[in-house]
Amino acid sequence: MRRYGVLVISHGSRDEGWVQLVEEAVAAVKLPADIPIFSSYLELVAGKLIQDGIDSLEAQGVTDIVVIPLFVSSGSTHVDEISYALGVIEQPRLETDLERFEIQARIHMASPIDDDPVIADILYDKMKDLSVDPSREIVLLIGHGSKEPGFHEQWLEGLEQLALRVQKLGGFAEADVAMLLPDQVPSKLSWWTEQKPGYAVLVAPLFLSEGYFTRKVIPSRMEGFEYRYHGRALLPSPLISQWIEKQIASRITTVNR
Repeated sequence: MRRYGVLVISHGSRDEGWVQLVEEAVAAVKLPADIPIFSSYLELVAGKLIQDGIDSLEAQGVTDIVVIPLFVSSGSTHVDEISYALGVIEQPRLETDLERFEIQARIHMASPIDDDPVIADILYDKMKDLSVDPSREIVLLIGHGSKEPGFHEQWLEGLEQLALRVQKLGGFAEADVAMLLPDQVPSKLSWWTEQKPGYAVLVAPLFLSEGYFTRKVIPSRMEGFEYRYHGRALLPSPLISQWIEKQIASRITTVNR
């Protein structure tokens, strides 16, 4: 008889506040009492690494683990290496130091956030108070990004679709995206300043939790330009917990067909 468990995987951080927001989101996930859930991290969080989560779930009799990659893009190289280490794919697309995990249970891998409409709702809710006159405003969605071929394109696709969703939600005049890797922020701000003088640029960060990138890196890339920005990340938001619930349900339903 199958017994399901859930393993949520996010990157991890030395910032205790970053980790606490993830822990709270996972703790708020509503599941049947017989489905245990474990919040794990790729690195930096002692006692809560991915192998720790696998071991904990299997010790509770779990035969099937639904893995939720709590990353904002399928273009993340971390999602690729984690998929390899979990045995979901035969080889990673890039070299990795991550070794195969010791697993007895069957793994059912869900998808990262990408362009899910729920995430667009969160992004808009976080930045809508920046808006004064949407008809003369441009939304610039900024994500971490990747220089790697294939990964870059996946990042771009997800960012562009989310930006369009946010544009529609707010009725904004334009929507665009930029990555930190490669550094596209100054060129995008320069382009819109020239193309739409008098229009305001509203900057929305696509990051799971606030930290170094939202507080330091993004503002440093925008120096010298006019923009509106508050740096609010996806967490905290109850919709992240609901997104996790939806991902879990989709994987269990698929397996049970």
